Amino acid sequence: MLDTNRVVESAGQWFLQSGIQESNCGVARYYLSDVRKNATVSTEITGYTLSALLFLHDRTGRVQYLNRALDTARFLTREAWHADAGIFPFEHSSNGEHPKALAYFFDCGIVVRGLLGAWRKTEDLEFRNAAIAGGRAMLSDFYSEDSIHPILSLPDKTPLPYEPRWSTSPGCYQLKSAMAWFELYEATGEIEFLPAYERALEAAMDSEPEFLPGDPNPDNVMDRLHAYSYFLEGLLPVLDRSECLTRFRAGLDRLSGYLHEIAPRFARSDVYAQLLRARLYGENVAGVALDSKSATREANALASFQLESDDSRLAGGFGFGRKRGQQMPFANPVSTAFAVQALALWSDRQSNAFQAHRQALI
Repeated sequence: MLDTNRVVESAGQWFLQSGIQESNCGVARYYLSDVRKNATVSTEITGYTLSALLFLHDRTGRVQYLNRALDTARFLTREAWHADAGIFPFEHSSNGEHPKALAYFFDCGIVVRGLLGAWRKTEDLEFRNAAIAGGRAMLSDFYSEDSIHPILSLPDKTPLPYEPRWSTSPGCYQLKSAMAWFELYEATGEIEFLPAYERALEAAMDSEPEFLPGDPNPDNVMDRLHAYSYFLEGLLPVLDRSECLTRFRAGLDRLSGYLHEIAPRFARSDVYAQLLRARLYGENVAGVALDSKSATREANALASFQLESDDSRLAGGFGFGRKRGQQMPFANPVSTAFAVQALALWSDRQSNAFQAHRQALI
């Protein structure tokens, strides 16, 4: 039987002790186990880690998670924020390297949601004000009449030409980050944020049918499943609308079908986690029937990605994925964050204690 407490404890210690979080509290995109080196610090991944630490504090009550979360939030507000450009850049230099001068719409939304979580926890206006500034930048800098530009060059904020890869083109996946606008509206009452989410929702609903499979290569389809899961997550605020609920139900089936078809060849742990969370939230929020047999299978598959090692850089973290049965050499903070939340919530569901809190979704 899955020992969820052990999963949560070991994953939490990985966040605190593995070194994936640099001394300035920025978080590396991943740890490369084959060369024993962190990737560059990413503002998006730091935002995800902030949300994960807040979840771990809620789950365990341990003050070290809260203290680290607040240090992480202050890194985002005081170091990562580009004051001159008025935006959160893509990456942050912590070792003298010069990252590409870019800003991503998606990354900004993840950071804003993390900062709002820190504000709800502490009522510290530093976090609220930074979230508002980030949300306004998302509105003023990325939005065009017919799409949300995924990437801007800095400092001029010129949109980069779109490319075929999902992360470099507009698409339904952007709805996850557009939830930042919905949550900003909830937090501030500022009316400009609500229609921004509604416009993003309309665009996502239009583009979603063509997103999957989106590529003839099954490996690339698996990557797109990760992005497609963001669309389902972005629908959570509006599952009381019949069209959105219908699309959500159908999306669960599409996601599950592709995942189980491709997984023997290539499986990403984060896709298992995102699907499991979507099943749980869908049932709790909107009464979507939960396929318990599939959910159990997905939870067990997800738990198998947690790393066991004498190396503290790896122990307790979750691997990014497996190809042809071989573990890929990435200890991944996003995979770990999604997995620990999914498995903890699955445990709650099994004991009839699960309650969906949309704003806490990492």
